[in-house]
Amino acid sequence: MSLFPNYIRQEVAFQKGEKATLWDTAGKTYLDFSSGIGVTNFGHNHPKITNALTKQAEELWHTSNLFTNPLQQEVADLLCEQSGLEAVFFCNSGAEANEAAIKLARKWAKEVKEVSNPEIICSEGSFHGRTLATLTATGQHKVKIGFDPLPKGFVHVPFQDLHAIKQVTNSQTAAVLLELVQGEGGIYPASKPFVQELAQWCQEKNILLMIDEIQTGIGRTGEKFAHQHYSIQPDVITLAKGLGNGFPVGAIVAKEDLKSILGPGTHGTTFGGNLLSMSVAKAVLYELNNPQLLLDVKAKGNYLMNRLKEELAQCSEVEEIRGIGLMVGIQLSKPVQPHIKQLLDQGLVTLPAGEKVLRLLPPLVITYDEIEEAVLRIKKAISK
Repeated sequence: MSLFPNYIRQEVAFQKGEKATLWDTAGKTYLDFSSGIGVTNFGHNHPKITNALTKQAEELWHTSNLFTNPLQQEVADLLCEQSGLEAVFFCNSGAEANEAAIKLARKWAKEVKEVSNPEIICSEGSFHGRTLATLTATGQHKVKIGFDPLPKGFVHVPFQDLHAIKQVTNSQTAAVLLELVQGEGGIYPASKPFVQELAQWCQEKNILLMIDEIQTGIGRTGEKFAHQHYSIQPDVITLAKGLGNGFPVGAIVAKEDLKSILGPGTHGTTFGGNLLSMSVAKAVLYELNNPQLLLDVKAKGNYLMNRLKEELAQCSEVEEIRGIGLMVGIQLSKPVQPHIKQLLDQGLVTLPAGEKVLRLLPPLVITYDEIEEAVLRIKKAISK
């Protein structure tokens, strides 16, 4: 094998997809409740998104960010309109989006607050990426093993602990970086009172509130962006995953007064925002701009949660079922990996979130019949 062994791969290779269905190379069908780790929010082979990509591919793939790209402006306008923010930078991934947000916060703190050593407050259990800065921001020790020395400037506190945030806030504090639902950390949604009080604290102390929407954005929770559940307006949100429905694209979206911080020469990317990625993102955002879609996500998410609670009520291994929209975690008392393998054998693709949480991220276009089928397969696997 010529590949690095950094992934533990299942012995299945997928060849074709349609909405929430996958086919492997042997012709076996699977119900996809992973969405490529929360990426294919609009399902596989979505006709409008696929057409947008193939049409652009036949015209022009790439120039560079040294030239005007009208598609970038169109997608940026859509993101601003849908998020309520005003400035956009495009990149290629979630880690790059969080890197850009970290750089933005540090430069803002130095220029506006005249801070010498900016610090960013992060949460224990969080996940923000695999680059050196973003794995340092991540609140999980396992991703940091072997990569010392790590960058300075990050402080970690328990998730949803406002008192701890206040305790570590000082003259060097530049920002709070927060997932509103900890995805890799186990599907833990933050409470509305905590988030609103945190937003108020950040405003009072002139601290940037940066929301990592890599996994929660693009309709996953039943709103276009998860922060819209909380009636707050962050200073920065970071996006990727669902923004390209499988095509690599990321973005930071920020308030107007932060636009000047990343002036000419301060940050850049070769591929970010190129014609292919923007054609896809534009099609995705048009699909997202459908109010019925979001109502359906909320309804389907409630149905999935309720059916899981009904069918798994007698399973002693199940400790809790939690989530929001179509982002659901089943907390188990035992390691989850054996169940993931059992479910794959049954034709259901699922994910872990930590050692003992079964994570469900079906596409937003999932049907009620498919939800019902998935619930029964999960019950069968866990009951074993």
